[in-house]
Amino acid sequence: MKTLSKLPVTIVTGFLGSGKTTLLRHMLDNAEGRRIAVIVNEFGELGIDGDLLKQCSIGCTEEEAVGRVFELANGCLCCTVQEEFFPVMRELVQRRGTLDHILIETSGLALPKPLVQAFQWPEIRNACTVDAVITVVDAPAVLAGTFAAFPDAVDAQRKQDPNLDHESPLHELFEDQLASADLVILNKVDLIDAAGLERVRAEVSEELPAAVKVVEASAGQLPIAVLLGLGAESEAHIDSRLTHHDTHHDGEEADHDHDAFDSIWVELPEAPEAVLMAALGDVVQRHDVLRVKGFAAIPAKPMRLLVQGVGSRFDRHFDRPWAAGEARVSRLVLIGQNLDGDLLRAQLNTALQG
Repeated sequence: MKTLSKLPVTIVTGFLGSGKTTLLRHMLDNAEGRRIAVIVNEFGELGIDGDLLKQCSIGCTEEEAVGRVFELANGCLCCTVQEEFFPVMRELVQRRGTLDHILIETSGLALPKPLVQAFQWPEIRNACTVDAVITVVDAPAVLAGTFAAFPDAVDAQRKQDPNLDHESPLHELFEDQLASADLVILNKVDLIDAAGLERVRAEVSEELPAAVKVVEASAGQLPIAVLLGLGAESEAHIDSRLTHHDTHHDGEEADHDHDAFDSIWVELPEAPEAVLMAALGDVVQRHDVLRVKGFAAIPAKPMRLLVQGVGSRFDRHFDRPWAAGEARVSRLVLIGQNLDGDLLRAQLNTALQG
C-alpha cells in the first residue's frame, strides 16, 4: 500500500481588500484537475467569502463544493486554532487520500505567523506541510500611502503628526504579513503606471528577505503552477521570521488583540444601484471604514450585485441570479475602527429612503 505523502497547504494572507478571494477563485477555476479543499476565515457575521468560493468550479458537484469549503467565522485563526481550525484540519487529514491541496484564506486582520506555527503541532505536522505563505498586496493602496510603514509615507505623515504611525496598528499588521511571506503578489497592477509599480515594488521589497519572490498580477490572475508546489515548508523556518507581535518593546510576550477593529453587518432594503453606492461612499467618508463587502439587491434586476470596497474605491458586478425563495435584501459587512453599528445602519437606511 502506498504511503500518503504530506498534504500541502497554501496560506493566502493580505491586507483588507487586497484581492485574496479573487485570487482563490481564479485558482479554483483553473485547478487543472487538482482536488482542493478551502478554509475561509471570515471577520464578521456574514459568510461572504465562503459564499463566493462555493460558486467556483472545483471539479465536483455543488453539494460536494459545499463540503469542501469550511468557514471559520471568528476572524482570527490564531485565536481559534483549538476551537475551530484544528477540528477542520483533523477532518481534512483523515480525507487526505482524496485531496491534493488545501487553501486557507485568512482574514485581512489575521496574523499569519501563529497560524503557520500551528503546523508544528505533531498531529498536523506529521500529515501536512505549509507549501507556502502567499501575501497579496493591493498595489494602488500602497502607492497611495495607505500603509504608513513605508519610508515615503512615514516621512509625509510625520510632518503632520510624529506619533501617527504608532497610533495605528495597520502598518505593523501589513509588515507582519510581509514578514511571514514565501511569495508576494503585487495585485491590481493594471491600475497604476510603470513608475508607480516600481515604487511599490521597491517599498515592499524593503520588508522582505532576499529569497522571497515578488510577482505581479491583475485581478489575481496567475498560472496555478506559480502559486502551488513551492515546497517552502514554512513551518520549519517561521520561528525565525521576526514580527511586531512577537514581543512588546520591553521584551515581554505580546498580547494578541483585535480591539482596534470593528466588524459591523448591515441589512438593507432594495435600492437603485446609484443610490446605494452614493450612500456607501458617504459613510466611508464620514466614518473610519476600511472595507465594505457584501451583496446588494437592486430593483428589477434578476441578479444580485456583489459589492467590494477598499476605502473610497469600490468594485461591483452582478455575480449570480437570486435563488428561488431567497430574500431580496442587501447584506453587507463594514470593517473599520471605532465604528458605531446602530449609527451606520441608521444613516444607510435614511440615505436609501431619501
